[in-house]
This record gives sequence, C-alpha cells and structure tokens, in this order.
Amino acid sequence: MCYEIGGFIVRRMTTALPPSRSATPPTTSAAPVSSLPTSPPPTSAAPVSQPVRPRRPALDWRIRFGVLSLIWGFSFLLIKVGTEGYAPFQVTLGRLVFGTAVVAAVLVVKRERLPRGARTWLHLTVAAFLLNALPFSLFAYAELSIPSTLAGICNATSPLWGMALSLVALSEDRPTRRRVAGLGIGFFGVLTVLGAWQGFSGLDLRGTAMALLASLSYPIGWIYVRRTLAGSGHSNLSLSGAQLLVATAELALVTPLFTSLPTHFPVVPLLAIVALGALGTGVAFLLQYALVAEVGPTTAQMVTYFIPVIATAAGVAVLGESLSWSTPVGAVIVLAGAALTQSRSRSHSRSHSRARKSTATTATRGTAAAAGRPPRQS
Repeated sequence: MCYEIGGFIVRRMTTALPPSRSATPPTTSAAPVSSLPTSPPPTSAAPVSQPVRPRRPALDWRIRFGVLSLIWGFSFLLIKVGTEGYAPFQVTLGRLVFGTAVVAAVLVVKRERLPRGARTWLHLTVAAFLLNALPFSLFAYAELSIPSTLAGICNATSPLWGMALSLVALSEDRPTRRRVAGLGIGFFGVLTVLGAWQGFSGLDLRGTAMALLASLSYPIGWIYVRRTLAGSGHSNLSLSGAQLLVATAELALVTPLFTSLPTHFPVVPLLAIVALGALGTGVAFLLQYALVAEVGPTTAQMVTYFIPVIATAAGVAVLGESLSWSTPVGAVIVLAGAALTQSRSRSHSRSHSRARKSTATTATRGTAAAAGRPPRQS
C-alpha cells in the first residue's frame, strides 16, 4: 500500500553546486571581462544574494508520519467497505480517479508539467500497471473473501518479496546473513499468520493468494522503475502524477468489460471510495514525498511497520473482524523479518555515513563559493 507511487522517490532529492576548481575567488559579475563597462562603478554596493533557506513545515514530521500511518492503515478497512456496495474494479477505478484529482491539483498549483516523450510514457504505462492498477484491483478482489486485517498483514510482506527479487534482478544488492535470515523469518511469519500447521483450515486460499500477489507486484514495479525511469530528469511529482493518470485510464478501459453500471449508489461505500482515493492515494503520496525529502527514505519507509498494526486494530474495532492468536503473533514475526531484510551491516553504514558527510561538505563549499564567501572550516 505504501509503495504504490514511491518508486520515483529513490532518486537523489538534493543537488549541490560543484566546488570551484579555480584558486581565484569568484567575481560578483557573471559577464566576461571584455563586456564590462568602462565607466566607473556606482558608489553603492550591490547586495550579496544569500542562499535561500527552505521553509520549515507547519507540522512536525513526526505528526505527518503518524497521519500517513493512519491513512494507509485504514485503507484496507475502506477497501472492505467499498466492496460492500460496488464491484472491485469500480472501487479501484474510483480510488484512482479521486487520487489522481488530488495530485493533479497540486501539479496545477505548482505549475509543473507532465513528462514528455513516448518512451517515458511507455515505461509509465508498465509502472502504472504494476504499482497501481494490478495491486489495487487484487486487494479489492481479495477482500471479498478475506478480512481486512489479513489483507493488511499480507501487504507487509512487500519488503520480503522485494529483498528476494533484488538478489536476482539487482546486481548491486548483495545478500548478507542478516538479510537472508530476515527473509526466512519473514516468510515463517506468513505461514504463522495463515495457520499452516492447521492445514490452512478456514482460510480462503484464493483471496489470500490475491493479496500476496498484490504485495509481490509492488517490488516488481520498484525494480522496473529503478531500471527505466530513475534519473530521467523529470520531477517525482510529475512522474507520479502521470503514473496515476495512466493507471486511471487503464482501469477506465477494463472496468466496463467486467462490470455493469450500478443501479443505485450506496452512500457509505461511496464515501469510503472517495476517502480511499483522496486520502489513501492522493494525500498519502504528498505526505510521503514530503517526508522523504525532509527526513530521508530510510526513516520514511518505517511507516511500513505501522500499517499492519493499524489495519488489524481498525478491522477488529470498527468492522468487528475476528482475530486469532496466530494473526498478531505472525504479524510481529513478519515485521521483524522485514526489518532485517532492510538492515545493513555496520561497515556499510559507516561507509554510507562517510559518503553522506563528504557530499554535505562538498555542498557546503559549493554554496559558499556561489555566495562569494569562504567556506566554514570543519
């Protein structure tokens, strides 16, 4: 759920001016010497431009992190309520329509354009299918026969699928003992949730398989985006808005083929679909985008571990879904395994920290040179 449009955010979100290679201090004018006027300069000195400091958000990032966790955690409840009055494809189409409308409004306000180029839009079509159209539809169909609590826990297996796939598809992701152990622990947790020792009795295998397949679709989409669209030069907001637009078009073509127009429009399921799209897809993406830009992807992705907890609590408290001991115990095991698969060794963390410090130093020196002042010595 939290991975639907997060693939573009893996790109570097900060740029730094390169340090000056010349020992001569930069001049205050960008004009060549031959074009300088021969008349004496004015007596008043031109003001030196200062680097613009980013405006501090009105709400602390921890509050926005909690809001994002609540929105995505309640998304499975909203899917369940929506499917009580509308077909799964209709729920998905409505979700995409309202989610796209929110992101499109932000694009208009910020005056950002959609990406150009047939090749980019072709890749966006595949990404929209893998990250939006397919998993949204699978979760909607799955919740026709499984509780929303189980759907939320199945969604938490995405990091496990992602780690397994990255070992095969991404050569730079090397397996470690810790990450392989996390993979095994995570899938043991899945078997615990499903009650494997009882022969999966009382479990709808078809619905569960759909939910797990939806979770698998997300990391496949991440890998595809990473290989094709990362570093394309377009903004994350522009690419994600285009991706949602394409996904909406895909569902608009498919939905009439498998469903008929509703004869009546139940209000509560309709409101659930509106909230699912506007909040669960539109607002949630904007929150995630801002969090990644402010605190980094490592901290922002920790929302993954709160979603199944909130989804389980919402399903039990609001929908009255039953909960056996194996469900929360297995969920904890799944989250522990997922956390291990995302961890790095101490040596990798130290080298990554040194790289970040070196990048920050370069950025500081570049900014100082651009402002016409000497960099502060560390």
